[in-house]
Amino acid sequence: MSAQHQFDANLLRAYDVNGPRYTSYPTALQFSEAFPVAAYGEAVRALPPQAPISLYMHVPFCDTICYYCACNKIITNNRAHAERYLTRLCAEMALHRANLCNDHVVEQLHFGGGTPTYLSNAQFETLFDALHSNFNLHDGPGRDYSIEIDPRTVDPQRIAFLAGLGLNRLSLGIQDFDPHVQRAVNRLQSEADTAAVMEAARANGFGSISVDLIYGLPLQTPERFRATLQRVVRLAPDRLSIYSYAHLPQRFKTQRQIRDADVPGPDTKLSLLTTAIDTLTDAGYVYIGMDHFARPGDPLTRAQASGTLHRNFQGYTTHGQCDLIGMGVSAISAVDGVYCQNAKTLDAYNACVDTGTLPIDRGIVLSADDVVVRDAIQTLMCSFELDIAAFEARHGIHFQEYFADALRQLANMAEDGLVTIEPHAIHVTGKGRFLIRNICMCFDRYLPAASERRFSRAI
Repeated sequence: MSAQHQFDANLLRAYDVNGPRYTSYPTALQFSEAFPVAAYGEAVRALPPQAPISLYMHVPFCDTICYYCACNKIITNNRAHAERYLTRLCAEMALHRANLCNDHVVEQLHFGGGTPTYLSNAQFETLFDALHSNFNLHDGPGRDYSIEIDPRTVDPQRIAFLAGLGLNRLSLGIQDFDPHVQRAVNRLQSEADTAAVMEAARANGFGSISVDLIYGLPLQTPERFRATLQRVVRLAPDRLSIYSYAHLPQRFKTQRQIRDADVPGPDTKLSLLTTAIDTLTDAGYVYIGMDHFARPGDPLTRAQASGTLHRNFQGYTTHGQCDLIGMGVSAISAVDGVYCQNAKTLDAYNACVDTGTLPIDRGIVLSADDVVVRDAIQTLMCSFELDIAAFEARHGIHFQEYFADALRQLANMAEDGLVTIEPHAIHVTGKGRFLIRNICMCFDRYLPAASERRFSRAI
């Protein structure tokens, strides 16, 4: 393991508490239904003329259910639902376009779900026709146009078709190759099919392939998970995300299909995480932060080294300069100091779009303090260090006074070797990098009031 990243199992046990993942600050828990929807339109219209934007499109449909999944999804084989949804999605594009005063270049585009490839080729063509009609899509090599893929739903011909639309990045769900685990979560997926999709993506010019794995799934053991990790390493993805499974059957009905007795306990789950970190770092992958690993030459790795890495509702990104417009049911937008989320149910989403109004259900307008705290959390999450003098110059504050409470909490973490605190800088140590969310929680003004709300645990 790199000396930069020092995995300390005892510290992880001590700090294994519930807390935010900080894909935003304030987090979505602070979004309110009293949000003034007009504030979003004002923020979009106020974007500088040359400001690039990022688009997120949510496709909620799936053919089958994966028992572990907590995403906003609709399980159906009735394709008519997708046709009606596509009509509304195209209508929502026009509603957003009405607020854009300039021809902002779309540098980043991402299709998430659900299963985006639930849509047929003809439906994707309709969708891209609408995207071209309403937005200025980037057609050069600098674009970052990605789609989440369930390898069970595509073949090499489909991958070639998606490349022809302009997509150039792929994210594949694997979760685990072990057949015992796959049966326990109702997701049977062969390594051969997955490899065929990855080979087709490379052959058709996809510049980056990312895979998702989950640790803590039922029947996982360190030995079985190591075998999966070794098989994945042989497939040589450019990036990997290793997510922690949160077993919350009281909140997510589909998880009730999983036997509680089959879910790994805390010690086993920690061993699974240790196995993942050791295997991936030994294979040469760089730990980016939170759940993310990447090859040394990957843009994420280079951005972290140069101090330009960013984190938003889609995770780590190299497009921090882009404001985000989310479309589709439950999609989140982040434009300047405004966050908002679309209606979470299909009925509510449809009702809004059918009346010609943006389907925004809740949101928040950031205060001046939110902006300052957001910068502190963002900087630590992405760079693992904070230059105090530069921060003070950006915001016109005295850091020691402004964050006195946070620094008192960090002093305890410094004693545990997670951070070093100097007059001019805060540095996250190799041990602290695996607990970066705990470190950032020290700065969170909302966390005490939200402490009883449900966040995922650190491990």
